[in-house]
Amino acid sequence: MVSAATEQSAPASGVKPLVEIRTLQKHFPVGSSWSGEKRVVKAVQDVSLDVMPRHIVGLVGESGSGKTTVGRMLVKLLEPTGGEILYKGEDVTAMEGASLKEYRSRVQMIFQDPFSSLNPRLRVESIIGEALLANGMTSASARRDRVVERMEMVGLNSGQLRRYPHEFSGGQRQRIGIARALAAEPEFIVADEPVSALDVSVQAQVLNLLLELQGRLGLTMLFITHDLAVMRFLCDELVVMYLGRIMEAGPTEALCDDPLHPYSRALLSASPIPKPGGKSKRILLKGDIPSPIKLPSGCVFRTRCPHALEECAKTVPPLVERRPGRTCACIRDDIVF
Repeated sequence: MVSAATEQSAPASGVKPLVEIRTLQKHFPVGSSWSGEKRVVKAVQDVSLDVMPRHIVGLVGESGSGKTTVGRMLVKLLEPTGGEILYKGEDVTAMEGASLKEYRSRVQMIFQDPFSSLNPRLRVESIIGEALLANGMTSASARRDRVVERMEMVGLNSGQLRRYPHEFSGGQRQRIGIARALAAEPEFIVADEPVSALDVSVQAQVLNLLLELQGRLGLTMLFITHDLAVMRFLCDELVVMYLGRIMEAGPTEALCDDPLHPYSRALLSASPIPKPGGKSKRILLKGDIPSPIKLPSGCVFRTRCPHALEECAKTVPPLVERRPGRTCACIRDDIVF
């Protein structure tokens, strides 16, 4: 279940979230203006959500919405400016030493570019085996056995152990990246647009592989993408982001069939209908995305929203529950699509 609340009780079943994000923020200083005013890119603003065990949560939005920044903070590649990240109830931002090392073995990332994310000077055996060595598996034979096991799990074979990344196709390289992420037996995977750099025919193969592995290994996953068709196929819940804030969140089917936020509606209208003769009314948003250095007052989406009111410029709409299990950040509850 994806939650907008700062504090939320566990579901009735007693299952607690594996990952909890509370008012997460990330600001990047970018120097000063000609007048001496310090300029800051507000990439992520007050993002809060829960990720339940063995669920796939999709994080969707246009480029520049802050999706990847959230993912990189979850795997500790970036430090938050503010807020909390809790993993099994423990504050990740305060971890160090042995606890941080253990966390990094439990949480792994699959990167967007399957070529630049692999060291071109290392063979596949070393690329996948590095994670095992870093986590204390000193036996070379044990590492090799685990590497072969993971390669076979993603559709590769032991005869490819000694090859370099450039000797593989794009889809095969992404399979290597997936095998590397799975090497240390993680519980939580952050997949940052893992199929966007692949051919369409290969995308389906990799998506099917991820879904199969998630079911077989019981993985929890945050899947970052801008492709809503992919989200509908893969994810249990969706979180829609715009300019660093969550606009809407809820179960995938419910959100796709009946979006509550105008931005979600516009995104969905851009997805082609997968049937002959199928048509949808395209919603074209006016203007460009505002600069994250100088965000609009009030609702960040108001400058492009076809339903904006004067009040939208005066207050930041909170993410509130509009329907059971569904949240929306909009002051208007009278919009009929």
